Amino acid sequence: MGDLWVNYVFFLACCSGLCSGSPNRCDEVRKVFQLRQIGPNQLLPLSPRPGPDLQVCMSKNLTCCTKKMEEKYQVAARRDIQNLLQTSSSGLKFLISRNVAAFHDTFEVLMRQAENHTNVVLQESYRDLADRAVGPVQELFTDISLFLLGSDLNVDDLVQRFFDSLFPLVYNHLINPGLSDISAGYAECVRSSSRDVRPFGGVPSLLADQVARSGVSGKLLLQALHLGIEVINTTDHLQLSRECRRALLKMHYCPHCQGLTQSKPCMGYCLNVMRGCLASMAEIDGHWREFVHSLEGLSARMHGPQDLEQVLLGVHTLLHDAVEHAQKNGPRLSAQVHKLCGPPSRRAAQSLSIQHSSSSSSSSSRASARLKALGRAPGDSLAVRRRDFLNSLRLYRTFYGGLADQLCVSELASGDALTCWNGTDIVQSYTLRVVGNGIKAQSANPEVKVKGADPVINQIIDKLKHINQLLQGKSIPKLGSLDQIETGSGDTEGRYSGDCDDEDGCGGSGGGEVKRKVSRVFKLSPDVTGDHKHHHHHYPPADDSEEQGRSRSRGLGGAIWVLILSCFLHLLLAL
Repeated sequence: MGDLWVNYVFFLACCSGLCSGSPNRCDEVRKVFQLRQIGPNQLLPLSPRPGPDLQVCMSKNLTCCTKKMEEKYQVAARRDIQNLLQTSSSGLKFLISRNVAAFHDTFEVLMRQAENHTNVVLQESYRDLADRAVGPVQELFTDISLFLLGSDLNVDDLVQRFFDSLFPLVYNHLINPGLSDISAGYAECVRSSSRDVRPFGGVPSLLADQVARSGVSGKLLLQALHLGIEVINTTDHLQLSRECRRALLKMHYCPHCQGLTQSKPCMGYCLNVMRGCLASMAEIDGHWREFVHSLEGLSARMHGPQDLEQVLLGVHTLLHDAVEHAQKNGPRLSAQVHKLCGPPSRRAAQSLSIQHSSSSSSSSSRASARLKALGRAPGDSLAVRRRDFLNSLRLYRTFYGGLADQLCVSELASGDALTCWNGTDIVQSYTLRVVGNGIKAQSANPEVKVKGADPVINQIIDKLKHINQLLQGKSIPKLGSLDQIETGSGDTEGRYSGDCDDEDGCGGSGGGEVKRKVSRVFKLSPDVTGDHKHHHHHYPPADDSEEQGRSRSRGLGGAIWVLILSCFLHLLLAL
């Protein structure tokens, strides 16, 4: 008699519309199973059956599920939630990714515009040297661009290298002009004397300082956005615990086993399950809010000397001041160069002045045309892009704190329906306690047992803590590149420790010192610790200023071969 009553209850459930079709068959369950591509239909029983082998979807009633189906349902439940997580974060991820690309494009256009503007100003003010300064100017802006995009270049070094290359041109055309150009060897001597005679006063230091300060902010912004994407990618592929997977199965697909394919979980029940499954993710909330707030603070500080756009578009002004300073101090510089390099050594005179003047004029016209072509719309400025981006990002500052609730309200739970699924049966309301968000609140969760924080989530939280301190200007790494943001390493003077492990790639850092505090963020090149001063009066000839690097490489290679040959001879003598 008891079995007849169970079958009768199941029959009524089917007839109520939850399982339309034959009361003795699981037709509706089969349709949904096939429609959602959960598994092969052969796994389904032809009619309701007892389910003593089921581990999660256990019921006193007859069931449309088998143990194999239960396993397939668990995989489907996990897949459904991960798809929902990725869908929920897709807007945020697209916002950040799109703006990373936009900032890169704006940097590139800004760099070309600043370079072109500098060349145009040189053409207008110092036409004699402008054409030959195109190469050094291009190298300067290329180095700045590489620095902004993450290369470990020392700003002081790259700026000084530019002014070293510029000095022979200024000396040749403005300080000590002659009927012909100075020889390549003499030009190299003039170039090497630049750091001793300081022809451009404090301008190189000022420019390096401005590029470093504004560049730190620009690099930090890009690094922070890349970390934001990493946070989203990490949470999109959250590894769900065994307890969570079982709870999701029970909430999503156990009703199907009773033929209740259209049922939805009660709101309180859904909140308990999702808050338990996403407890570790909810721990990101406070750090993510601080991340958004810190980005706003960084953007607010990016003005004046820290405004990259203003600094780059003002390079031509500093360059003009530098050349003017050298001209005013021409007699002193000429005497100092004469003392270091001797009297000017010049090439054979060539009558190219008319051709050079014509070339300069046409070059100036071309440069002016290029400058107009590279003009940007007002909306393309870095400040406008930052403002628009942060206005949009602000809408996502509570994203991680309310994610579980959002999924239940908008996707998973029953809204105003008269009945809902409570994990066991169809009821009018969920009567168990509803816990809050976060790890600590889950100790009282009746649906999901949460053992502790996810170590992967802990790692991403450590990275957020680290970059938040950098964004707030509380600490700047003493040495090393801004890639340290992604590792979370250092000490009280800039490098972080304690929350870092080997997986983060944390390593030690060396010693050293850089003149400006802001340059401490960048790795020192090998040349920085060397002595920049040269007191020699004779220098090897070179075709141009770039030959020095190649000569140095050849000299180093020759020294190595001499050392090897010497060792070989000693070995022969010993034998």
